[in-house]
Amino acid sequence: MDWKGHFCRVGSHSYKGDDITADPDELEAFVNGERKYIEPWLSAVFQAEHLNLLLGGGFTTAVCGLAGTAATGMAKVSFGTTYDSAIDAHAQAGATAMKRGIANIEDQLRSALALLDGLAVMDKVGEKVLKDAIDAQMTHFLESLLSTESGIATGKDKAARDAAQGILQSFLLSFASRAASRERLHIFTTNYDRLIEHGCDFTGFRIIDRFVGALNPVFRASRVEVDIHYNPPGIRGEPRFMEGVVRLTKLHGSLDWSFDKQERQIYRKGIPFGAPANHTDIPKNPVDTVMIYPNPAKDVETTQYPYAELFRDFAASICRPNVVVVTYGYGFGDDHINRVLLDMLTIPSTHLVIMTYLADDRVRAFIDRTREAQVSLLIGSHFSDLATLVAHYLPKPALDHISGRMADLLRDRPFDPRHSDPALSSPAPATSGVI
Repeated sequence: MDWKGHFCRVGSHSYKGDDITADPDELEAFVNGERKYIEPWLSAVFQAEHLNLLLGGGFTTAVCGLAGTAATGMAKVSFGTTYDSAIDAHAQAGATAMKRGIANIEDQLRSALALLDGLAVMDKVGEKVLKDAIDAQMTHFLESLLSTESGIATGKDKAARDAAQGILQSFLLSFASRAASRERLHIFTTNYDRLIEHGCDFTGFRIIDRFVGALNPVFRASRVEVDIHYNPPGIRGEPRFMEGVVRLTKLHGSLDWSFDKQERQIYRKGIPFGAPANHTDIPKNPVDTVMIYPNPAKDVETTQYPYAELFRDFAASICRPNVVVVTYGYGFGDDHINRVLLDMLTIPSTHLVIMTYLADDRVRAFIDRTREAQVSLLIGSHFSDLATLVAHYLPKPALDHISGRMADLLRDRPFDPRHSDPALSSPAPATSGVI
């Protein structure tokens, strides 16, 4: 494939180019030209029987950019121990094997945790030294995540913060505003922050996940399909599903998940979004309790709780007929996730939509293993800019139904003003269409 800086492929339409004009008039003409292909296609795709959204680190980075704050850095760190060179070498070998390029803090933590298990068997003194070093780096990492959340929620630039909040809500609404008769949107994320939960709270969505309880939510292995419904007025015995309900699975854990060693249970702590680093629920020794799992290379999730349950949810949700998965900000650097996506695409009725800023080697290697008809692409700083997506390319569910009814009314009237008003002559956005 001849990759360019900007690449779009939706249905039978495609575009590729190194640069997109910055001239306002030319840019408006370009956007209008592309929108007539992209928006109707995504409108139809989003009405698939099963819709799933996979969000990676690029999603948080995009929202932080809009809010005028910095996202959590993933650069390599120094543990300050005699094991640093061995940890770095092991981390780089793993990153190279997964075609991730230069190793980052996730690779280092993965290698350090593996070494910690070995030292627990043969060197208790070395285990204590390394554990203290990992605790220090994980604490710093947690503080960085909380700082990112705080910048989004309470940043100095209120106008930018409010704009980012509005775009975040509109982005989630474009996916979650499905007909109540269809299955709920299922959001998967590899991120440890609570940006998705934050956006759902502002949007008014109800989140269904594996945690049960009000005061001290606990993680349950049972996949009971608990959902919310209501009875419409005047109808008995015919419940109708409520709108604004989504499912959420955090594949690599979350900064507010905590493991209780005595009870052998996983709880979700009540840590506020963007809480200060000295919040009472922030653990002093996170390596023992905090349930974040940095980018495993060897599918350890299949043997460790709760990650086995989370990945079973992922595979069960997407590896079935009539499924659409939309990725945003996911860099295809996790083999255990890529393998499930490729398994999904062996089913002919499934479809994958990739939205990403950069088509690097990892993204290209994944796309080369797929069938063109099953993958839609929106690649580049224009097509995958969060503000541009929301403003021009993602469907507007609330407007679709109104526009469709308006078009029906105009067709039924003896005098159709569309004959004299060009603004009304364009076709209404697609409102349905099951893949």
